[in-house]
Amino acid sequence: MRNRAFQSGWTLRVMLLLVAVSATLIVVAKKKPRAKSVQPVITTTLSENDAKRFRYFYLEAVRQQHKDNYAASFDLLRHCLDINPSAPEAYFALSSYYSEMHDDSTMLACMEKAAQLSPENVTYLERLGQVLIKTHDYSKATEVYEQLAATSPARTDVLGILLQLYQHADNYDKVIATLDRIETMEGSSEDLTLSKMQVYAMQGDKKKEIKELRNLARQHPNDYKYRVMIGNWLLQNGKEKEALSEYNSVLKKEPDNIMAQMSLLDYYKAQHQDSLARAQAEQLLLSPNTEQESKVLLLRQLISDNEEQGGDSTEILGIFRKILRQPQENASMAELCAAYMSLKNMPEDSVNAVYEKVIDIEPDNVGARLQLLQSAWKKSDYDRIVALSKPGVEYHPDNIWFYYFLGLAYAQKDESELELNILRKGVEQANEESSKDIVSDFYAMIGDLLHEKGQYEEAYAAYDSCLQWKPDNIGCLNNYAYFLSEEGRELPKAEQMSYRTVKSEPGNATYLDTYAWILFKQQRFEEARIYIDQAVAADSAQSAVIIEHAGDIYMMSGDTAKALEYWQKALELDEEENALLQRKIKLKKYIEEETKTK
Repeated sequence: MRNRAFQSGWTLRVMLLLVAVSATLIVVAKKKPRAKSVQPVITTTLSENDAKRFRYFYLEAVRQQHKDNYAASFDLLRHCLDINPSAPEAYFALSSYYSEMHDDSTMLACMEKAAQLSPENVTYLERLGQVLIKTHDYSKATEVYEQLAATSPARTDVLGILLQLYQHADNYDKVIATLDRIETMEGSSEDLTLSKMQVYAMQGDKKKEIKELRNLARQHPNDYKYRVMIGNWLLQNGKEKEALSEYNSVLKKEPDNIMAQMSLLDYYKAQHQDSLARAQAEQLLLSPNTEQESKVLLLRQLISDNEEQGGDSTEILGIFRKILRQPQENASMAELCAAYMSLKNMPEDSVNAVYEKVIDIEPDNVGARLQLLQSAWKKSDYDRIVALSKPGVEYHPDNIWFYYFLGLAYAQKDESELELNILRKGVEQANEESSKDIVSDFYAMIGDLLHEKGQYEEAYAAYDSCLQWKPDNIGCLNNYAYFLSEEGRELPKAEQMSYRTVKSEPGNATYLDTYAWILFKQQRFEEARIYIDQAVAADSAQSAVIIEHAGDIYMMSGDTAKALEYWQKALELDEEENALLQRKIKLKKYIEEETKTK
């Protein structure tokens, strides 16, 4: 299988250039490009009169193109070739038209002719090379780019494309030669050396491969990373003792060289010297010079190795404790520790202690703060939820979850004004990416709070907003419908909303009661009795409101005895003195409660 990718910085530029090359001609064709102001090349075989005629018709073709009269421009260019069949600019201009007509063979022939007639014109050569690459004619493209490289010797981008072409053809000698040409122009570099090494590796020439690396090390005697790279190459090629010698030599001169220490760890692993490998890993993990990203990778590997050997968490937790005693540049180690503890099903309080450390290190860490909030919610620790949510809102004012938790906590603490205020701030953050369920709940809670305050129109507007975000918000549908029925307004609308809740949860006593009550308000007493019976049967909590409604419905259905039985039971269940209910029992008739005023 062919290896078609050099891992070097400048070759990445080449790959991007190749992509651009493939698209260039199409873009040119679609735009019907206007011809550049190029003076026509008049061959010596033309008479003076023909030269003038050619110039006139060529410039007229350009003028017509500028006026978007493409058909006229096309015909004029063809007439130019009748006058002078050796005019490269006419061939080049025509190639764009043939491309637009999808006549690829004629388009390519025109471009080849233009390049043949004007071999020093880099624009012609480059466009021809791009088309040949696009049509996968890599052999001809290579010839064209070699010609272009000779014409423009300072252009390393051209050499870069040649490099890709030779690599595609597995012509490794030419790849090396091209790399040498680039090195002559740009100077030696690590990227070029590694590219050459990769070619030599594909050729199986290990002597040349290591020679390149040793030359680079000699050119940079004070940069020990190249000595470490030599050691790594030796280790990968089975020369462990020589590799160890290189690592020790570097560490003798520079004991804190992290790259050498990391390579020494690889050496110990390759030699199955597990105790030395663990000690080396711990040394790297505790070193302030080791990059945090490297520490995370090391720890992940240690955890993986530990799991393969039985998953004893004692050793891993011991390392985590040592690491977390040190100053931390970020919270990644603490986060990894918490994730590991969760994986090992350790007590939630122990895991939370680590998450607390995470937000101590990074107060704006969203994940850790939300984990702590969820834990506090399970414990109904509302004061803790408030303490965690407030900084969350400050650090992340656009994160709707912190408003949500804070609003719920205020609701549980009966701090309605604070709840309403934070919920209103929360919905201000809502956008297309927000959770529709959460935003809908925000508006539902706002509606409930406003209704409690007697602001009914504002409450209903909030309910409408809730249902716009989530039309099937069952809790909102129930409350909205019930409050409308209590006012005796828009009863058909209330019935439709309430019916949806009953269909969604047919065993919910509250929803059944609401639906029965709306039917009662519409004087559909027999239907109301069917649903209130279901509500009473489903009401395991024995709600005084539901029982009283049952009495009201039975009374209006003509069953006075059953109505009085329900009312008496409701009175016993009601913790507050219900004067209206007492009057109903005394007078043995239904008395309508005064309608709420807006």
